[in-house]
Order: sequence, then structure tokens, then C-alpha cells
Amino acid sequence: MATDLYAVLGVAHDATPEEIKRAYRKLARELHPDVNPDPATQDRFKEVTAAYEVLSDADKRQMYDLGGDPRGGAAGFGGGQGFGFGDIMDAFFGTQARGPRSRRSRGKDALIRLQVDLAEATFGVTRELTVDTAVVCGSCSGAGTAPDTQVVTCTMCQGRGEVQSVQRSFLGQVMTSRPCPQCQGFGTLIPHPCPECSGDGRVRTRRTITVKVPPGVDTGTRIQLSGEGEVGPGGGTPGDLFLEVVETPHEIFSRQGDDLHCTVTLPMTSAALGTAVDLETLDGLERIEVKPGTQSGQTVTLRQKGVAHLRGSGRGDLHVHVDVATPTKLDAQQEELIRQLATLRGESAATTTVQAGRVEQSGLFSRLRDAFNGR
Repeated sequence: MATDLYAVLGVAHDATPEEIKRAYRKLARELHPDVNPDPATQDRFKEVTAAYEVLSDADKRQMYDLGGDPRGGAAGFGGGQGFGFGDIMDAFFGTQARGPRSRRSRGKDALIRLQVDLAEATFGVTRELTVDTAVVCGSCSGAGTAPDTQVVTCTMCQGRGEVQSVQRSFLGQVMTSRPCPQCQGFGTLIPHPCPECSGDGRVRTRRTITVKVPPGVDTGTRIQLSGEGEVGPGGGTPGDLFLEVVETPHEIFSRQGDDLHCTVTLPMTSAALGTAVDLETLDGLERIEVKPGTQSGQTVTLRQKGVAHLRGSGRGDLHVHVDVATPTKLDAQQEELIRQLATLRGESAATTTVQAGRVEQSGLFSRLRDAFNGR
């Protein structure tokens, strides 16, 4: 072969198959008759395509590199050998699957939502779940055939899974391939399908699986159970099962990351004098010491009483927010006692002063606060 096929495609002699394919794609887009109908360009397109036919085939390329003629004396592209149109499409769009399709394929992944409460999210939990899924047919073991029968070769495609047709064009003989309409590309037929699965190789059933939910999960956390999804057609490899956690709201605690928050409402007198509050936490009863003079909005933090860290050791904290309740209704005796206290503290006349953008209050409750805070 006098023509340097590598030079035709504009690639080096040690070019990789991917580099050869890229070069042909580029040239084919420029020279294709639909893009450039000039007769000289058509001859160039035939030359480029003939070069790609050789260099894209490992055996033909090796023969060419050794000095042989891999085209067997054929007069270029379309010289009676019937260059496959599928090869041109491969160059444009990537490699196409050739040959019969397998009846076995991987099953689909499945997603179910799993509700957990705050305690289960904090400490983890083991659950028994019942799922409806596809499993291998017990009658045919995934083959899809009835007992004592087997698949047969498709007579239309002779087991190739595709049928070909040859058409003549200005390029010569162009061969096209398409999936066999009789066997749908499998290359085989099931004359006697399994009565249990109707030839699919799998049946739907309900089964129970044990799931371990780790500590620290939160709404949106996904747990992957490999191989617990649906079995594929033909008894193929099962997909995965994904559990998406949904945490139900707690009546006392709200969650922010791995920290927990709650609010404790105290009477004015308890906040002023100090007190102890028994709080039921996720770990049991905890006694919280409220210091005298505690103001509304102050926080008492209990370390390591929050949710466990999903990745890593330790837990978040529990933040207890204090809300001081001011009485809204007083009877005559209560009102008189407060007035007496105000008189004793010199706070009978309440005033409010604004200084430098802040409010200074002078009165019974503000002076109680100042006294306990050492002002």
C-alpha cells in the first residue's frame, strides 16, 4: 500500500485508538457529503474513511504496519468489500454495542423512607423492615424457561442479535445493522416461558430485612444496603436499597445539627431567688441549677447531652433556654406585697431612660435584676 494511512488521518504512527477515532471524527465532519458536496471532497472523504477502516481495526492495523495489505487488494472504500455503516456511526457517536444482548442485567436500585424518633436518631436503632421487591424465580432459577426446556437460537439473525442490510450509494456498498425484530436483540428465543415468571427470570415477593440505623442520623441521611434492591431481569445482579431517614419532631427538644435546644419557663420569683429544675433528657432525669438573678433568654448548657456525631466520637450539647414569666394578673394582696417590696428597694416610681441607643429601666424588676447581678 503506497499511501500512508496515518498521514491520511493526520496522526502519528504510534497513535492510540482514541486518537485515531478523534482524528477521523474531525475529518468526517468536515468532509461528509452532506456538509461539503464538492466531488473532490467526496473523494477525500472516501480516502479518509478507507484509512480509518484499517487503522481502527487492531488486526488490520497490525497487518498494515507489517507491510501487508489488510484490504485484500480491494480498490479502496466500497470496492466490493462492504464497509460497515456502523463503523462510521461509531466514529461520530462512540462505540456501539455489537452482538446479542444478554438477558441478564443489573436490577434497579430502590428507595424507601424510614421514620425514626429523636432518641433513635441519637442512639441508633435496629429495625425489621418488610419490603416488596423482585427476587430470582425459584422455578427457573432466573433462566426464564419452563422446566425441561431451554432457549433456542433465533432463526432470523442466527444468534447474532442483529440483522444487516446492504444498500448501494455513492460511497459504494453501505451495510447497516439493527436489532433483530424477532428476538429483540437477544439472539435467542424462549419458546416455552416459565409459568411462574413468564420468562422474566424473577418474581415479586415480600421479604423482611434487618436494618441497623447508626447513631447520629438526621432527616435526609441515606443508608445504602448493597445488594438489597431488586434482582435484575434474567436473574441479574440485584441493585441496592437506599433508606432515607426522616426524623419525627420531638415534643420538647428541637435539633440544630447535633445540638439540642429546649425552653424552661420559670416564675419571676424563682428566677430572682434561684432554683433547681428537674428536666427529663434523652439520658434520663437531669437536675439543672438556676442561679439567683437569672434573666430571661439566658442559657444553661449540658455538655455531651445532645445527638451523637454520625462521623466521629462524642455527642453534641443540650442548651436549656430560660424564659422568665412576669405575672399578668395579681390579686390585691399580691399587688400590695410587691408595692411594699418596691418601697423597701426605693423603686416605687418606675422610670425608663434611653442612653446611647440602649434602654435603662429604673423600677422594681430592673433593680431586682441589678441587685442580683451586683450592679
